[in-house]
Amino acid sequence: MTKPLRLHPDRLFPSDPATRDIARALHATVRDLPIVSPHGHTDPRWFAYDQPFADPAQLLIVPDHYVFRMLYSQGVKLEDLGVPTVDGSRVESDPRAIWRRFAEHYHLFRGTPSRLWLDWVFAEAFGIDVRLEAATADHVYDIVDAALKTDAFRPRALFERYNIEVIATTEGPLDPLDHHRAIRASGWAGRVVTAYRPDPVMDPDDPKFIDNVRRFCAMAGEEPDYAGYLRAHEKRRADFREAGATSTDHGHPSAFTANLSLEEAEALFAKAMAGPVSAREAELFRGHMLVQMARMATEDGMVMQLHPGVHRSHNAAVRERFGRDKGADIPVAGEFVQALKPLLDRYGNDPRLTLILFTLDEDVYSRELAPLAGHYPAVKLGPPWWFHDSPEGMRRFRERMTETAGFYNTVGFNDDTRAFLSIPARHDVARRMDCAWLAQLVAEHRLEEDEAFEVAHALAYDLAKKAYRL
Repeated sequence: MTKPLRLHPDRLFPSDPATRDIARALHATVRDLPIVSPHGHTDPRWFAYDQPFADPAQLLIVPDHYVFRMLYSQGVKLEDLGVPTVDGSRVESDPRAIWRRFAEHYHLFRGTPSRLWLDWVFAEAFGIDVRLEAATADHVYDIVDAALKTDAFRPRALFERYNIEVIATTEGPLDPLDHHRAIRASGWAGRVVTAYRPDPVMDPDDPKFIDNVRRFCAMAGEEPDYAGYLRAHEKRRADFREAGATSTDHGHPSAFTANLSLEEAEALFAKAMAGPVSAREAELFRGHMLVQMARMATEDGMVMQLHPGVHRSHNAAVRERFGRDKGADIPVAGEFVQALKPLLDRYGNDPRLTLILFTLDEDVYSRELAPLAGHYPAVKLGPPWWFHDSPEGMRRFRERMTETAGFYNTVGFNDDTRAFLSIPARHDVARRMDCAWLAQLVAEHRLEEDEAFEVAHALAYDLAKKAYRL
């Protein structure tokens, strides 16, 4: 017997009736606000060419590491989920077979944010009223597959349906930005901007670093020496701004920064371009370049995001067979107070800089990040990220950050996702959890109710637009 799929209208709200009533009232005022998605990894080709999504598996399973990492942890082979291999060897190509395998294991997602998002997609996006399981796999597949063949489920139509005001994709420094030019040339009114992610030309530990830098400088018409390299960054940042970018993004192993002299920087760059450098030298170069990115941000107005603290591709066997970003990234402990001091000594008091900090180490919330954001004018706190963009993660973030940093040194919510249909689902969770937290403050007489309504609007909409200069 199939089981019904229902999204309870009070999901994620407090169980106490009086507090729940406050949360309901708050949420009613922000539920339908436009979505501002200032940082993410959706594919700009979707919006440039507006082609139908291929099939349910390619839309919801194959590209989503949140989904297949859980299945892999329970012994499901990535090959059987259609995840492509580095060498092009055969993997499952039948989307219905992939979907059935996913449905058979859907119970693994109970209690996870992925289950919240996926159930929202099934119920709200596709109107499905039965739970996904082995017995309903084909029924759900057929509904989703039929919908994807209609114009209503093309990328631009979904963008408009979900009231997305602006969305930022993220491109690397070698990207020609052709897709963003195609979006602008199409005459479509949807606002899709890019963000500058220069990691491949800032990390000497990248196996392709030397080749990347040479190509990068050539794209900008510069020589691959240190001075030309800096000018290439400035020119590429200008290219990205022309494509709508208001931010840069940096996914470094740590928050380490360094102020090198010109002579030291030139020597270190030359050494990195000549061959392998030590781990310490690679960290020193990355740290110095973060300071240079902050300098450029004060000059061109781009907002700077720092996403440190991940051991990427921890599973060597998975990386070798399937490449990067295949669900094997693991959080590591972070440190910010000493790591950021060189950068903050130079630019922390500069009103032209906005530095948005993210972390996967919740231990530094109240000890380091909230005090930094609660003092330095340049520092803002990004929302709970990646492993913590969950109801519990959002609650812990508000509990630990608000007392020192307040609400207005945070930047609202961003979904940071590759999964397009999860964007409204993620914003739904964030808005509900923020309203639940505000309702608790009101119920405890720590915040006036009229103020709670203002803060709810700011968290859902205003702060992201302001922080990202959108």
